[in-house]
Amino acid sequence: MALSRHDQTLPAADQPSMSVADDFAGVVPFQTRCPPHQSVPFIFNSPHSGRSYPERFLALSRLDRQAIRRSEDCYVEELFAAAVAFGAPLLSANFPRAYLDVNREPWELDPRMFCEPLPAYANIRSPRVAGGLGTVPKIVGEGQEIYAGKLPFAEARQRVEALYKPYHACLGRLLADTQAVFGLAVLIDCHSMPASIRVGETGVRPDFIVGDRFNTSASAALSEAAIGILTSLGYTVAHNKPYAGGFITEHYGRPAHGMHALQIEVNRGLYMNERNYRKSSGFLPLADNMARFVDRLIAAAGFGRPAMPLAAE
Repeated sequence: MALSRHDQTLPAADQPSMSVADDFAGVVPFQTRCPPHQSVPFIFNSPHSGRSYPERFLALSRLDRQAIRRSEDCYVEELFAAAVAFGAPLLSANFPRAYLDVNREPWELDPRMFCEPLPAYANIRSPRVAGGLGTVPKIVGEGQEIYAGKLPFAEARQRVEALYKPYHACLGRLLADTQAVFGLAVLIDCHSMPASIRVGETGVRPDFIVGDRFNTSASAALSEAAIGILTSLGYTVAHNKPYAGGFITEHYGRPAHGMHALQIEVNRGLYMNERNYRKSSGFLPLADNMARFVDRLIAAAGFGRPAMPLAAE
C-alpha cells in the first residue's frame, strides 16, 4: 500500500557521524509475531510500545532515561499478545515513539527542530507538528522537550528511510496478503493513554477509547462490536474523543474496499504505575480480558460462528 504524497526520498546529503544502523546494532527494530497459520483476517499493530532507547539518542536528549519514556505505550504489545494464539499476526516496534513515530506521515516535521531548511515536501503545518508530535517528535508526555539542540535534517531522513519506510512496508504487506486470502482485512491499532484523560462534560475517565476516524476507517459494525464487547467486560468506553485515530488508522482504513482500521486506546492506570513504568497488579487481569476481547471481536466478524458481516455500508 502506497504512502502519502509526502513519501519522497531526499537526494544524498551529509550523514550524521553516527547512524540509525549504529543506534540499533544488535537490536531488531520491529518484529512480527505470527501464528503457525493465519486463520483470521485480523492484524494487530503496536507502533508505540518500543522501549529500546539508543545511547546516542539519549546523549542528544535533555531528558533522563525515565522522563523520555512519557510517550511510550508501555507493554501494549504484551496486553494484546493473545492475538497470535487466535490466529492473527502482531506487529510491534522496538524503537521508541520519542525516537520516531510511525503513526504520522513520513515527513511531518517541525522546521524549528533542524539546523537547515526542510525540503519542500515536508509537511510542516499539520496539527500534529504544531503540537510537537511529528514524525520525529519534539516533545514527550505533557510537553517536555526532547532535544538539547537542533538536529541536522540528515538525522530525520535516516530514521525515515531506515525505520519508518520498512515498518510501513511490513504493515502494508501484512494487510495486502490478508486481504488477498480472506477478501478483507481488519487492522487493530493498539495504543495506551495517560490515566489523566477525561471526556465529556462530566469529566468521565474512560478505560478505553475506540477510534475509527469518525466512522470513516472501519464499518459501523466493527466499531459497535468493539465498544459492546469492552462494555460487557465492565469497562467504560468512549468513541473517537479525544482520540479518533492517527495516520495509521486514517491511511489504511478503507472499509468500502474491504480494509478496516480501528484504534484502541487503553488507560494506563488499569495496568501500570505511570511514575516508575512498572506493571501493576491489574496487568494480568487486563491481559486476560484483552484475550477475551480479541476472541469475541474475531467471532463478531463472523469467523468461527454466525455473526455480523463487515461488508461495506
